[in-house]
Amino acid sequence: MIAALALALVATGASRPQRRVVITLDDLPVVSTRIDIATWRSITHRLLRTLEAYRVPAIGFVNESKLGEGGRMDSSRVALLREWAVAGFELGNHTLSHNSLHNVPLAAYESDVVWGEPVTRSLLARHGKKLRYFRHPYLHTGRTLATKHAFEAFLDSLGYTVAPVTIDNSDWMFSRALDNARDDGDTAAVRRVTQAYVPYMERVTEFWEGQSTAILGREIPHVLLIHANAINADQLDELLAMYRRRGYRFIPLAEALRDSAYRSRDTFTGNAGISWIHRWAITRGVPRETYRGEPDVPADVAKLSRERP
Repeated sequence: MIAALALALVATGASRPQRRVVITLDDLPVVSTRIDIATWRSITHRLLRTLEAYRVPAIGFVNESKLGEGGRMDSSRVALLREWAVAGFELGNHTLSHNSLHNVPLAAYESDVVWGEPVTRSLLARHGKKLRYFRHPYLHTGRTLATKHAFEAFLDSLGYTVAPVTIDNSDWMFSRALDNARDDGDTAAVRRVTQAYVPYMERVTEFWEGQSTAILGREIPHVLLIHANAINADQLDELLAMYRRRGYRFIPLAEALRDSAYRSRDTFTGNAGISWIHRWAITRGVPRETYRGEPDVPADVAKLSRERP
């Protein structure tokens, strides 16, 4: 599939798409129910191989607590993260331990940011890059404006730019369902989850395209959040092909953030972690009926995930 796509693009001189999307992956190096290094290598290598084949300038957000056990670094896990840097991908800070800003004091959360950067910063520096982006775990940005603004000022003092999300989704539920089905040896369930994933992601993408137009008056360059997990290792080829089919060009985060939409006011302080498009809608007082109808995860996948949406 990957080789065929590349040849087709060259042969047809495919026209430049009008839509643009940033591919961001959270929870690097890997998020999985399985912690053996063979599984982590497989997930990492398949993600990298597909991103490189599609020439996607992706960015991965790192939880450095995943790089070891019991406070000691695991060289094999660090090596997986190094492969992202060697391949030329940007890396960002996702905190050390993936805590929620809603659940820990601000000072402790800020410490988790600082403790979550040394390895990532060093790897990027070896390849002539700087650590410049931060992604909030759970997309939790603070329950009060005071906390939200104080943390933003803290990030600014360290030279970080917040990485927003406009195409939010529940890929993590699919991956947990896939992990569970594989752990249970249920091949039929593995097939059902895998086959349902990209159609779900296309429905979600179509929803956010419509939300962008309804709330902002146009389709903006989107930022997609997915995770470094099994479902994306398995299905990233098909997922990226879907975006190509919908007319998207893959762009770096810096390009998307130059769009004026990303300078919109955001005063959202609710409990949920939600798309920036809906944050802007809430800030503007857009009627709630405008932004209803986000696609649900299929019921059988949700059940297999054993998680609440």
